[in-house]
Amino acid sequence: MNAKRYALFAGVTLALVLGAPRLAAHCDTLDGPVVADARQALAKGDITPVLKWVQADDEQQIRSAFDRTVKVRAGGAEARELADLWFFETLVRVHRAAEGAPFTGLKPAGTDPGPAVRAADEALEKGSVDSLAKAVAAHAEAGVRERFEKAMKAKEHKDHSTPLGREFVQAYVEYVHYVENVHNVLAGAGGHHEEAAAPAEHHH
Repeated sequence: MNAKRYALFAGVTLALVLGAPRLAAHCDTLDGPVVADARQALAKGDITPVLKWVQADDEQQIRSAFDRTVKVRAGGAEARELADLWFFETLVRVHRAAEGAPFTGLKPAGTDPGPAVRAADEALEKGSVDSLAKAVAAHAEAGVRERFEKAMKAKEHKDHSTPLGREFVQAYVEYVHYVENVHNVLAGAGGHHEEAAAPAEHHH
């Protein structure tokens, strides 16, 4: 694996297991998959391509929005542009709401979705997840080992003084939270668009 790809996968793993902010996703960008399907649906006058992005309970709302958009689009280029944008926003907002994610508006085309999304999409395009899975596993293991060794080293001197004891506590908490986050990710605790598992409150 070359250095560039290695760094990319490292970023994916760090985002997953360090309790980082919500991973950026491209379902809310103008060149993302949701809007791409919406453009296709409007061009063909067939709503089918977008229905997969919403839950069954939300389907009627999207059908109604689609019908209204199609009617307004007939009013000319300016009306079509405004109507399309309104439909894109409605579709993405409903899609994200069903996933428990906030909608803060459509992002411009070309917005970087982040290393996790890029790597996940690359794997799908290639039809193989082997490289991604191996890289994530390797980095997760390296992260656990690094924090374990730091905590073990600090443990040796934790009772020698209060400052050294605090160093141990800091290393211990970081180690335990990292392991908890890895476990939560592997257990599927984090859903689509949800924040990576936040460090659990540790009582000691």
